[in-house]
Amino acid sequence: MSNFPFLSVLTVAPLVGALVVAFLPRHRPELAKQVAFVWSLLVLVLSVVMWVSFKVGGDRFQFRESYSWIPNWGVSFTFAADGIALVMLMLIAVLVPLVILASWHDAESSKRSVPVYFALLLVLECTMIGVFAAADVFLFYVFFEVMLVPMYFLIGSYGGHQRQYAAVKFFLYSLVGGLFMLAAVIGLWVVGGKTFDWQALSQVDISTGTERWLFLGFFLAFAIKAPFFPFHTWLPDAGGAAPAGAAALLVGVLDKVGTFGILRYCLPLFPEASKWFAPWALALGVIGIVYAALLAVGQNDLKRLVSYTSIAHFGFIGVGIFAFTTQAGTGAVLYMLNHGLATGLLFLVVGMLISRRGSALISDFGGAGKLVPVLAGVLFFAGLASLALPGTAPFISEFLVLIGTFTVNKPVAVIATLGIILAAAYVLWMVQRTTQGTLNPALTEVDGMRRDLNLREKVVVAPLIALIVLLGFYPKPVTDVINPAVQATMDDIGRTDPAPSVGGTVQEAAK
Repeated sequence: MSNFPFLSVLTVAPLVGALVVAFLPRHRPELAKQVAFVWSLLVLVLSVVMWVSFKVGGDRFQFRESYSWIPNWGVSFTFAADGIALVMLMLIAVLVPLVILASWHDAESSKRSVPVYFALLLVLECTMIGVFAAADVFLFYVFFEVMLVPMYFLIGSYGGHQRQYAAVKFFLYSLVGGLFMLAAVIGLWVVGGKTFDWQALSQVDISTGTERWLFLGFFLAFAIKAPFFPFHTWLPDAGGAAPAGAAALLVGVLDKVGTFGILRYCLPLFPEASKWFAPWALALGVIGIVYAALLAVGQNDLKRLVSYTSIAHFGFIGVGIFAFTTQAGTGAVLYMLNHGLATGLLFLVVGMLISRRGSALISDFGGAGKLVPVLAGVLFFAGLASLALPGTAPFISEFLVLIGTFTVNKPVAVIATLGIILAAAYVLWMVQRTTQGTLNPALTEVDGMRRDLNLREKVVVAPLIALIVLLGFYPKPVTDVINPAVQATMDDIGRTDPAPSVGGTVQEAAK
């Protein structure tokens, strides 16, 4: 199966599904939902086969495909996946079917076209797969920009309060970042011998000044997309206005394009500039951890609170990347996966609560666990996973980031650790104010609050809970895939780990 065109088929398949769903009769919404769900399951099955076919310890980039596109510009449809991209592709394949199930009635409540809503989710899946699978810089840029379109319509057409404002803000921020990247992409093409092929560009020797400017162009685009402080202000608005399922993909996957781009493009293509900018990136990371956590504590809107927690988590990922150790780097990539699972679960569960109550305000809840005990229990579990409780998957990644950073930069690691304390504050306070304590009498008058999780919703949350627990106790299958790619990235920038007696090997730390 190693010769099968996995990546091109995975990229095109959701787009074909989107066209099928979009042209289904509008008066048959159930059919559109079923076709979209089955189509996303086919993508999941193919992704699992690709995961099994990936050879750990083999070539750094596997499943390589290349098809000529614009030969005069040196542009081609080139796809390839290393361990980092493979993990993100699996995350997409797992989340999309669950988001479709969780969003079963979202489009109907907005009184807009149901087939178009689920078609947009499949188009979004196509662009997300493409951006992680691309091995041509220009192709990556195209997917990076096109990815904005389906999310813009999901927020602007199917979102909640202030959805149009949030959609435009999301689009403008991302578009500005894309313009910085476009300038850098053109500059890279000029100094790189008029090619966009990643492997060829990774061998190009660029002057120090030029390299720093090109790095800055890419980094600004990725910092806005991630988002890192101080480029984060669009996320609470977009996450708060988007439908819960779209918000789960926005925070669980789309934002990872920023951190993935830094690992795939900034570090290997501009190694000296990466090291020169590293202190500034670390500073932005630790500021984001503390600043976003403090803002999360004061939120009264559930979805905005979860959005701020994600900004804090991305601070940890940024610290892990720019610590330049394999422990921290592996922790950062694992954090990208685990954050997608945990925060995806948290957003979906919050969406279930909001749909029942008809309000996203924490003050409108209180004692809800007495009416919906199973839903409250899942919310509590998702909150514990979000604060990286030992035994859940995020704990492993957070531990690797901190121990890998501590071996080379103790002050940054110590300050970042404050984020763990603040995470306990905002998560436990959220759970206490929504599901614990005295029952809010107003809840008893809401019919939706008398319905606990149904079978469909249990099917949505069960796989995510299982993966979070499994990877919390046994992350080795994932770290084995990630480690070679992270080590190769560290080799690209000429960094080696400190003495193993300080932090041990990545495998030992992961255990």
